[in-house]
Amino acid sequence: MSTTRQPITADDIAAVAELVAKAEPAVAFKAIDALVQKVWGHKLLTVLAYMPETVEVERRYSSNETAYPVGGRKAKQGTAWGAYVLEGGNFHISHNEDDIRKTFFDYELIFSLGATGMINIPLLVSGRCVGTLNISNVAGFFSEADFPTARIFGALTIPLLLAA
Repeated sequence: MSTTRQPITADDIAAVAELVAKAEPAVAFKAIDALVQKVWGHKLLTVLAYMPETVEVERRYSSNETAYPVGGRKAKQGTAWGAYVLEGGNFHISHNEDDIRKTFFDYELIFSLGATGMINIPLLVSGRCVGTLNISNVAGFFSEADFPTARIFGALTIPLLLAA
């Protein structure tokens, strides 16, 4: 669970893309998780599918299934986060504990994992959000400078959501 950055390489991306194209989703999700861990490190990584008809998200992958089991759902209707990320297709950064506390009702569980900063990456297809990739780390870790790398992680994740 490193909190230091490593460069992402074309070989890293190609290896994960190959698994996304050919392997079972569970294997491919783990490969994405491992790549994020290698490049950024994380305290928690989750992938959520967006269900616009109910304005809910459903967990399809979790690096910590004890705390955040696959299949868990969260209602996002009427939330600022839902409007900004799910409807607006925008990246969201929680820079510190205060940001997390203001945004997520389960902040105590998030903090118990050592996560005090987070980036939520909208997974967009033709401008429509199909889900989010959520990466938690320490306070101050994420900034707008991370958006290009985040977009790569997201692009690798999208086919797995669409295949489900």
